[in-house]
Amino acid sequence: MTLILTASDLEQVIDMPSTIAAVEQVFADTVRGSARQPDPVAMTVPAGDSHFIVMPSLASTQQASAVKLLADIPSNAERGLPSQRSTLLLSDYRTGESLAILDGRVPTRVRTAAASAVASRHLARADASVLGLVGAGALAVAHVEALVHVLPLRRVVVWSRTRERVEQFRQAVAHHGLRVEAADDVASVFAVSDVVCTLTPSVEPLVKGAWFRAGQHINAVGARPRPTEREIDAEGLARADVYVDHRGTVAAKSGDYLLAVGERGTEAIQLRGELGEVVAGSVPGRGHQGAITLFNSVGIGLQDLAVGRLAYDRARERGLGCEIDLSA
Repeated sequence: MTLILTASDLEQVIDMPSTIAAVEQVFADTVRGSARQPDPVAMTVPAGDSHFIVMPSLASTQQASAVKLLADIPSNAERGLPSQRSTLLLSDYRTGESLAILDGRVPTRVRTAAASAVASRHLARADASVLGLVGAGALAVAHVEALVHVLPLRRVVVWSRTRERVEQFRQAVAHHGLRVEAADDVASVFAVSDVVCTLTPSVEPLVKGAWFRAGQHINAVGARPRPTEREIDAEGLARADVYVDHRGTVAAKSGDYLLAVGERGTEAIQLRGELGEVVAGSVPGRGHQGAITLFNSVGIGLQDLAVGRLAYDRARERGLGCEIDLSA
């Protein structure tokens, strides 16, 4: 039997602390050899802007294999539809049974923020208390929900193109008791923050490396998974110690990294390693208090597997979802 889990089902069973722990584990498991993360497969619709990405993964700890189909269609905004949609299939890796089919929106949002939390735990200064956000949408709210579990945050500085979005963000995170300030521009976010998360679907860089300060950690999250789009300019990646979620994924679809390498060369871009290598202890993280670190978060299938398995087990325990016999 296959369990069908809707977005509303998933909102009830996924919590941030458990997701952070699960994502941290699969990152390390890639280094320990108990998880497999193949390179993604990307397909573009001819004469259109539709981009489909197939994201497979397998992990023995979770005893599962998963594949997510991500549709990235910017023109959906003109139709009043989400620009990104995804569906996750979770299977038992021993028997091949289809365990669950999940709507991808909630898992993607939560696991993306959880990955930034894992990166910040291992790469940011331990005393980082000011969080900067470039973008104030649902992903920004999720990042606050995640980062409060790994850093001693006291203050959030957020920039958005609209004041209305900042006020919505302020209300959504009010229960954390953090001081929330609106920044007049992106440069002002970097001027005061210890950790900065860039969360916009920018095509051209709106973040300049000249703004990076000694001791800062940056989570580069928002750019679409396309090799021609980026949020951060080449100087930003050249000034930072760069860590990635998966080398193959970054080489296939990270505009932030690929465009910087194209402009500055591989010798100028200090790719220190994968986040999993840092978590597992095989690659050092922050070298000193004044280092600038950057986590290039593109998104990998193992993150989806981790949160998918967590959601499936909890939904089973609580009797949520709809069971279907696909073989009938």
